[in-house]
Amino acid sequence: MDDTTAPAFATDTIARPKPQSREEPRRSPARRVEPRLVALRTAVPPFSLGQPDVAERVRLLFSEIDGEAVERLMPIFGNAGIERRYSCVPIDWYASPHGWRDRNALYIEHAVNLLERAGRDCLEDAGLRPQDIDAVVAVSTTGVATPSLDALLINRLGLRPNVRRLPIFGLGCAGGVVGMARAADIARSDPGAKVLYLAVELCALCFRKNDTSKSNFVATALFGDGAAAAVITAAGDGGPAFHAAGEHTWPDSLDIMGWDVAEDGLKALFSRDIPTLVRGQMREVAAEFLAKQGLTFGDIDHFACHPGGAKVLTALEEAFGLAEGALELSRGVLRDYGNMSAVTVLFVLERMLAEGVQGRVLMTALGPGFTAAFQLLETS
Repeated sequence: MDDTTAPAFATDTIARPKPQSREEPRRSPARRVEPRLVALRTAVPPFSLGQPDVAERVRLLFSEIDGEAVERLMPIFGNAGIERRYSCVPIDWYASPHGWRDRNALYIEHAVNLLERAGRDCLEDAGLRPQDIDAVVAVSTTGVATPSLDALLINRLGLRPNVRRLPIFGLGCAGGVVGMARAADIARSDPGAKVLYLAVELCALCFRKNDTSKSNFVATALFGDGAAAAVITAAGDGGPAFHAAGEHTWPDSLDIMGWDVAEDGLKALFSRDIPTLVRGQMREVAAEFLAKQGLTFGDIDHFACHPGGAKVLTALEEAFGLAEGALELSRGVLRDYGNMSAVTVLFVLERMLAEGVQGRVLMTALGPGFTAAFQLLETS
C-alpha cells in the first residue's frame, strides 16, 4: 500500500485531515522504474577442445568397451553443430577415471576462478567498485559448494560483508534466464540497489569414461565450460530495460532432463523427445506468456534463445514461426562454445548487444522440471 491509498488514522489528540476538494489535483502514482542491464561479460577457461579431437579421443577410449556401439553413436559429434568447446582441464584429464570428490573439488576451484574474472571485468565495464554491490545472485548446477559460490567470492572480489546473497541451484539450462529474472526482481524491489548476477557451469567435468550410453555421448558432444557476470540496477538510465519474466513447468515431465547422481559424478539425462515437445508445445506456452503482457510474436524484434542443441534450435524456429536459420546468433554460440548450460544464453545476449540490436528481445531457455523460462528486455 503506497501513500496515495493508505487510510488516515486519528486519535483524540490528532486532527483528521480535511477531505480533498474536487479542485485539488490528485498526485499520480509513482512511475514504475524498470531495472537495466548495465554491463555483461563472459569468460571461458584456457583449454580449447576442437570437436574432431574430442570425437577421436572418444572413439579410442570407448572402442575397447563396445566398438560396435561406439561407431553407431559417433555421428552425434558431427551432427551437433559444434566446432569447439572450452574446458577447465586439459583433454588428457578425461582419459583417467575420476570420482565425485575429485570432480567437485575441481568444480569449486575453477568455478570461483572463472566467476572472479568475469565479475571483475563486468564491474570495470559498469564503472563500479566491488564495494558498490548490494546483492549477488549466483547460478550453477554442475557442482555443489557449501559455503556457496557467492560466499566464496565475497573475499575474492572484495564485496561488502553485508552484501545480500542468493545462490540458485538445480535449474540447469533454464538457470541463465531465471537467475537473471531473479536478479532483476531484487533490483526492482530496491531501486537504489546494484545487483551482481553470476552464472557458471563446468559441464565438461561430467564426462564419464566408462559409460557408452547415448546420453553420455550426447553430453560429450555438446557440453563445454563457461561463466558470465552482469550488473543490474534500477539506479541507472543506460542499457537494456528488464520487463516481464515468466516460467512454465510441464506436468509429469521430471524425467525429460536432469542429472542422475552416481558414485563417480553427475550423469546427464536427456529425453529424445525434447525437440518434439518444443515443436509441439513451446509456441502455445510462449504465446500465453506474451499475451499476459499484451504482446504477440509479431511484437518481438529479436529472440535470444538458449541453444540446447542443433535440433532444439530448429524446433524453436518452427515453434516461433521464424525462418529456418533465423536463430543465427544462438547457432554461432553453439558452434564456438558448445552448450554451457545456464551460461550459454548469456553468451547469446552478449553477442546480440555487441551487434547493437534495437527493440524488444525475448530471452528463452529450457531446463529440468521440465521448464521453459522467459525474460523480456528492451533496447534502445
